[in-house]
Amino acid sequence: MPRAAALAVVLTALTGCTNDTFTRMGFPDPITKQGSVTLHLWQGSWIAGLSVAVVVWGLILWAVVFHRKRGDRLPPQVRYNLPIEIIYTALPFVLIAVLFYYTAKDENYITKLSSNPDVTVNVVGYQWSWQFQYPQYNVTDNGVMYPGPLPLLELPTGETVRFNLTSPDVIHSFWMPDFLFKRDVIPGHPNHFEVTLTRTGSFIGHCSELCGVYHSRMLFRLTVVTPGQFRRWITSRQAASHSSSSGQPAAATAIRSGVK
Repeated sequence: MPRAAALAVVLTALTGCTNDTFTRMGFPDPITKQGSVTLHLWQGSWIAGLSVAVVVWGLILWAVVFHRKRGDRLPPQVRYNLPIEIIYTALPFVLIAVLFYYTAKDENYITKLSSNPDVTVNVVGYQWSWQFQYPQYNVTDNGVMYPGPLPLLELPTGETVRFNLTSPDVIHSFWMPDFLFKRDVIPGHPNHFEVTLTRTGSFIGHCSELCGVYHSRMLFRLTVVTPGQFRRWITSRQAASHSSSSGQPAAATAIRSGVK
Protein backbone atom coordinates (compact mmCIF):
# COMPACT_ATOMS: atom_id res chain seq x y z
CA MET A 1 0.00 0.00 0.00
CA PRO A 2 2.65 2.64 0.82
CA ARG A 3 4.37 1.93 -2.51
CA ALA A 4 1.07 2.24 -4.40
CA ALA A 5 0.27 5.49 -2.59
CA ALA A 6 3.66 6.94 -3.45
CA LEU A 7 3.20 5.99 -7.10
CA ALA A 8 -0.22 7.66 -7.13
CA VAL A 9 1.26 10.86 -5.72
CA VAL A 10 4.02 10.90 -8.35
CA LEU A 11 1.56 10.29 -11.21
CA THR A 12 -0.74 13.04 -9.92
CA ALA A 13 2.16 15.48 -9.71
CA LEU A 14 3.35 14.66 -13.21
CA THR A 15 -0.18 15.00 -14.60
CA GLY A 16 -0.66 18.38 -12.97
CA CYS A 17 2.69 19.70 -14.20
CA THR A 18 2.33 19.01 -17.90
CA ASN A 19 1.92 22.67 -18.84
CA ASP A 20 1.97 24.82 -15.73
CA THR A 21 4.26 27.57 -14.52
CA PHE A 22 6.57 25.24 -12.59
CA THR A 23 7.46 23.01 -15.53
CA ARG A 24 8.03 26.06 -17.77
CA MET A 25 10.82 27.15 -15.38
CA GLY A 26 9.94 30.85 -15.61
CA PHE A 27 9.06 30.94 -19.32
CA PRO A 28 5.70 32.33 -20.51
CA ASP A 29 3.19 29.94 -22.03
CA PRO A 30 4.15 30.03 -25.76
CA ILE A 31 1.55 30.94 -28.38
CA THR A 32 3.51 29.75 -31.44
CA LYS A 33 4.84 26.42 -32.69
CA GLN A 34 8.34 27.88 -32.66
CA GLY A 35 7.90 29.02 -29.06
CA SER A 36 6.91 25.49 -28.03
CA VAL A 37 10.17 24.19 -29.51
CA THR A 38 12.10 26.81 -27.53
CA LEU A 39 10.28 25.81 -24.36
CA HIS A 40 11.07 22.13 -24.86
CA LEU A 41 14.75 22.94 -25.40
CA TRP A 42 14.73 25.00 -22.19
CA GLN A 43 13.08 22.17 -20.26
CA GLY A 44 15.50 19.60 -21.68
CA SER A 45 18.45 21.75 -20.63
CA TRP A 46 17.06 21.90 -17.10
CA ILE A 47 16.59 18.14 -17.02
CA ALA A 48 20.18 17.58 -18.20
CA GLY A 49 21.55 20.06 -15.67
CA LEU A 50 19.56 18.61 -12.79
CA SER A 51 20.60 15.08 -13.76
CA VAL A 52 24.26 16.06 -13.59
CA ALA A 53 23.64 17.80 -10.28
CA VAL A 54 21.99 14.70 -8.79
CA VAL A 55 24.95 12.53 -9.81
CA VAL A 56 27.48 15.02 -8.41
CA TRP A 57 25.58 15.51 -5.15
CA GLY A 58 25.14 11.74 -4.84
CA LEU A 59 28.87 11.13 -5.23
CA ILE A 60 29.65 13.86 -2.70
CA LEU A 61 27.24 12.39 -0.14
CA TRP A 62 28.54 8.88 -0.83
CA ALA A 63 32.11 10.02 -0.17
CA VAL A 64 31.10 11.93 2.97
CA VAL A 65 29.09 9.04 4.46
CA PHE A 66 31.13 5.99 3.47
CA HIS A 67 34.65 7.42 3.22
CA ARG A 68 34.85 9.81 6.13
CA LYS A 69 37.83 9.54 8.45
CA ARG A 70 37.45 6.60 10.82
CA GLY A 71 40.83 6.69 12.54
CA ASP A 72 44.47 7.65 12.13
CA ARG A 73 45.21 4.93 9.62
CA LEU A 74 46.04 6.33 6.19
CA PRO A 75 43.82 4.81 3.46
CA PRO A 76 45.40 3.07 0.46
CA GLN A 77 46.98 5.58 -1.94
CA VAL A 78 46.81 5.26 -5.73
CA ARG A 79 48.52 7.40 -8.38
CA TYR A 80 45.70 7.20 -10.93
CA ASN A 81 42.56 5.28 -11.92
CA LEU A 82 42.40 5.01 -15.69
CA PRO A 83 38.73 3.92 -16.06
CA ILE A 84 37.47 6.76 -13.84
CA GLU A 85 39.66 9.31 -15.62
CA ILE A 86 38.30 8.18 -19.00
CA ILE A 87 34.72 8.42 -17.74
CA TYR A 88 34.97 11.92 -16.26
CA THR A 89 36.76 13.11 -19.40
CA ALA A 90 34.38 11.53 -21.92
CA LEU A 91 31.05 12.23 -20.23
CA PRO A 92 31.28 16.07 -20.47
CA PHE A 93 32.03 15.77 -24.19
CA VAL A 94 28.99 13.52 -24.64
CA LEU A 95 26.75 15.95 -22.72
CA ILE A 96 28.01 18.94 -24.71
CA ALA A 97 27.55 17.09 -28.02
CA VAL A 98 23.95 16.17 -27.17
CA LEU A 99 23.09 19.72 -26.08
CA PHE A 100 24.77 21.15 -29.19
CA TYR A 101 22.83 18.79 -31.47
CA TYR A 102 19.42 19.70 -30.05
CA THR A 103 20.26 23.40 -29.92
CA ALA A 104 21.37 23.45 -33.56
CA LYS A 105 18.36 21.39 -34.68
CA ASP A 106 15.85 23.60 -32.88
CA GLU A 107 17.57 26.81 -33.99
CA ASN A 108 17.35 25.71 -37.62
CA TYR A 109 13.62 25.09 -37.20
CA ILE A 110 12.95 28.38 -35.41
CA THR A 111 14.85 30.51 -37.94
CA LYS A 112 13.63 28.65 -41.05
CA LEU A 113 11.93 30.81 -43.70
CA SER A 114 9.30 29.27 -45.97
CA SER A 115 9.15 30.02 -49.67
CA ASN A 116 5.51 31.16 -49.60
CA PRO A 117 4.22 32.39 -46.22
CA ASP A 118 0.48 32.81 -45.75
CA VAL A 119 0.75 36.31 -44.27
CA THR A 120 3.56 38.84 -44.60
CA VAL A 121 3.97 41.76 -42.18
CA ASN A 122 6.51 44.52 -42.78
CA VAL A 123 7.44 45.94 -39.38
CA VAL A 124 8.97 49.40 -39.12
CA GLY A 125 10.36 50.31 -35.71
CA TYR A 126 11.04 53.98 -35.11
CA GLN A 127 11.42 56.34 -32.17
CA TRP A 128 9.15 55.50 -30.41
CA SER A 129 6.45 53.39 -31.98
CA TRP A 130 5.75 50.76 -34.62
CA GLN A 131 4.19 50.56 -38.05
CA PHE A 132 2.71 47.30 -39.37
CA GLN A 133 2.22 46.92 -43.11
CA TYR A 134 0.35 44.03 -44.74
CA PRO A 135 1.62 44.30 -48.35
CA GLN A 136 -0.61 41.46 -49.59
CA TYR A 137 -3.71 43.43 -48.59
CA ASN A 138 -2.49 47.04 -48.88
CA VAL A 139 -3.28 47.62 -45.20
CA THR A 140 -1.13 49.64 -42.78
CA ASP A 141 -1.57 50.24 -39.07
CA ASN A 142 0.19 53.01 -37.18
CA GLY A 143 0.00 54.05 -33.59
CA VAL A 144 1.68 56.23 -31.03
CA MET A 145 3.73 55.39 -27.99
CA TYR A 146 2.13 54.56 -24.65
CA PRO A 147 -0.45 55.58 -23.47
CA GLY A 148 -1.53 55.24 -27.08
CA PRO A 149 -3.53 54.46 -29.02
CA LEU A 150 -0.92 51.72 -29.50
CA PRO A 151 -0.26 50.24 -32.94
CA LEU A 152 -2.26 47.08 -33.56
CA LEU A 153 -0.83 43.87 -34.98
CA GLU A 154 -3.60 41.42 -35.85
CA LEU A 155 -2.70 37.86 -36.92
CA PRO A 156 -4.48 34.56 -37.65
CA THR A 157 -3.89 31.21 -36.00
CA GLY A 158 -2.66 28.18 -37.94
CA GLU A 159 -1.03 30.18 -40.74
CA THR A 160 2.62 30.96 -41.43
CA VAL A 161 3.36 34.62 -40.71
CA ARG A 162 6.59 36.24 -41.91
CA PHE A 163 7.93 39.41 -40.31
CA ASN A 164 10.26 41.72 -42.24
CA LEU A 165 11.92 44.11 -39.79
CA THR A 166 13.42 47.50 -40.67
CA SER A 167 14.20 50.79 -38.92
CA PRO A 168 14.82 54.31 -40.27
CA ASP A 169 16.65 55.67 -37.21
CA VAL A 170 18.30 53.60 -34.45
CA ILE A 171 18.48 49.94 -33.41
CA HIS A 172 15.28 48.58 -31.88
CA SER A 173 14.28 45.02 -31.01
CA PHE A 174 10.93 43.45 -31.83
CA TRP A 175 9.93 41.43 -28.78
CA MET A 176 6.72 39.57 -28.10
CA PRO A 177 7.33 37.69 -24.81
CA ASP A 178 4.69 35.08 -25.64
CA PHE A 179 6.62 34.17 -28.82
CA LEU A 180 9.65 33.27 -26.63
CA PHE A 181 11.58 35.10 -29.34
CA LYS A 182 12.89 38.53 -30.24
CA ARG A 183 14.88 39.93 -33.13
CA ASP A 184 16.80 43.17 -33.60
CA VAL A 185 15.45 45.88 -35.91
CA ILE A 186 18.58 47.42 -37.44
CA PRO A 187 18.81 50.42 -39.82
CA GLY A 188 20.09 49.32 -43.22
CA HIS A 189 19.99 45.62 -42.28
CA PRO A 190 16.55 44.01 -42.73
CA ASN A 191 15.83 41.04 -40.48
CA HIS A 192 13.26 38.31 -40.97
CA PHE A 193 11.57 35.52 -39.03
CA GLU A 194 8.39 33.43 -39.16
CA VAL A 195 5.91 32.09 -36.65
CA THR A 196 2.80 29.94 -36.71
CA LEU A 197 0.37 30.98 -33.98
CA THR A 198 -1.48 28.30 -32.05
CA ARG A 199 -4.06 30.09 -29.90
CA THR A 200 -6.10 33.27 -29.86
CA GLY A 201 -5.85 36.12 -27.38
CA SER A 202 -4.58 39.64 -26.77
CA PHE A 203 -0.98 40.40 -25.84
CA ILE A 204 1.44 43.31 -25.43
CA GLY A 205 4.72 43.56 -27.36
CA HIS A 206 7.80 45.61 -26.54
CA CYS A 207 11.00 47.07 -27.85
CA SER A 208 13.77 45.32 -25.90
CA GLU A 209 16.70 47.44 -27.15
CA LEU A 210 17.38 50.74 -25.38
CA CYS A 211 16.57 53.24 -28.12
CA GLY A 212 16.18 56.62 -26.45
CA VAL A 213 14.24 58.62 -23.90
CA TYR A 214 10.84 56.95 -24.43
CA HIS A 215 12.09 53.42 -25.04
CA SER A 216 9.90 52.00 -22.25
CA ARG A 217 6.77 53.42 -23.95
CA MET A 218 7.46 51.75 -27.29
CA LEU A 219 4.71 49.15 -27.01
CA PHE A 220 2.25 47.54 -29.40
CA ARG A 221 -0.85 45.37 -29.18
CA LEU A 222 -1.06 41.89 -30.65
CA THR A 223 -4.46 40.33 -31.27
CA VAL A 224 -4.51 36.71 -32.42
CA VAL A 225 -7.79 35.63 -34.04
CA THR A 226 -9.15 32.83 -36.17
CA PRO A 227 -8.42 32.96 -39.94
CA GLY A 228 -12.03 33.96 -40.64
CA GLN A 229 -11.91 36.82 -38.15
CA PHE A 230 -8.59 37.95 -39.62
CA ARG A 231 -10.02 38.11 -43.15
CA ARG A 232 -12.99 40.14 -41.90
CA TRP A 233 -10.63 42.52 -40.07
CA ILE A 234 -8.56 42.97 -43.24
CA THR A 235 -11.72 43.70 -45.23
CA SER A 236 -12.89 46.27 -42.68
CA ARG A 237 -9.49 47.99 -42.70
CA GLN A 238 -9.46 48.12 -46.50
CA ALA A 239 -12.93 49.64 -46.50
CA ALA A 240 -11.91 52.18 -43.85
CA SER A 241 -8.82 53.09 -45.88
CA HIS A 242 -10.90 53.70 -49.01
CA SER A 243 -13.45 55.80 -47.14
CA SER A 244 -10.74 57.94 -45.53
CA SER A 245 -9.42 59.31 -48.80
CA SER A 246 -10.99 62.68 -47.91
CA GLY A 247 -12.89 64.53 -45.18
CA GLN A 248 -13.23 63.72 -41.48
CA PRO A 249 -12.16 60.04 -41.70
CA ALA A 250 -8.82 61.16 -43.14
CA ALA A 251 -8.27 63.47 -40.17
CA ALA A 252 -9.03 60.64 -37.78
CA THR A 253 -6.53 58.42 -39.57
CA ALA A 254 -3.88 61.12 -39.35
CA ILE A 255 -4.46 61.50 -35.61
CA ARG A 256 -4.16 57.74 -35.07
CA SER A 257 -0.94 57.66 -37.08
CA GLY A 258 0.60 60.36 -34.91
CA VAL A 259 0.73 62.81 -37.83
CA LYS A 260 0.33 66.46 -36.88
